Amino acid sequence: MAGRQADNGTVIDLNADLGEGFGRWRLTDDDALLAVVSSANVACGFHAGDPSTMRRVCAAAAERGVTIGAQVSYRDLAGFGRRAMDVPAGELADEIAYQIGALRVFAEAAGARVAYVKPHGALYNRTVHDADQARAVVAGVLLAGGELPVLGLPGSLLLTAAQDAGLPAVAEAFADRGYTPAGTLVPRREPGAVLEEPGAVVAQALDIALRSAVTAGDGRRVAVTARSLCLHGDTPGAAALARRVRGALEDAGVRIEAFA
Repeated sequence: MAGRQADNGTVIDLNADLGEGFGRWRLTDDDALLAVVSSANVACGFHAGDPSTMRRVCAAAAERGVTIGAQVSYRDLAGFGRRAMDVPAGELADEIAYQIGALRVFAEAAGARVAYVKPHGALYNRTVHDADQARAVVAGVLLAGGELPVLGLPGSLLLTAAQDAGLPAVAEAFADRGYTPAGTLVPRREPGAVLEEPGAVVAQALDIALRSAVTAGDGRRVAVTARSLCLHGDTPGAAALARRVRGALEDAGVRIEAFA
């Protein structure tokens, strides 16, 4: 590995989805990822996660000084929160608040706090363009109490709704997802949705952090400005890939630091 450059003034958060198991089933290597990331999006029980998993991940995150965020979703355990659902706005707001409150119990028990909120899967993608669902997520955050930052895609209606409500809106990008020319994520059902070659993931992470841009599937360059960079925890070899991405960023003089 090349010698690390001096801090070039670029600061980025590394986040990963953690606690994505249920009962005896575990999907993410939580301990390995917590050694790499600066923020942990902890599943709150609706797409994955259960009370014991939430408690364990919060305790481990607090011990390592990793910031805890609530990863909220549609109520869809069977579909891992990735199936499209139509949930009335009032009901969705209540369910968002419920999930944040559940995670807050375990974060506070570990001597930490829930510091931000990030939607998962189908809900994340829906709030990019659906103002009603975006406002419902923000209403749920407000109902849970505290001015929690909301993490979402740059230019999404979710971040607009958060700003309109006076909440900090934090833009994130993805090291391992394909982008469309419009700056949105390639749907998972389409080819090129997930970058699987480690070199491509590292290159995209550096592109985002240093040049605020990505190359879309058709070769066009797309502006992507983000304070946080997501590394998915449910892909094979995720922890090793996360270590490689962090090492490359630090070698380039990028400082890794949580946003909340």
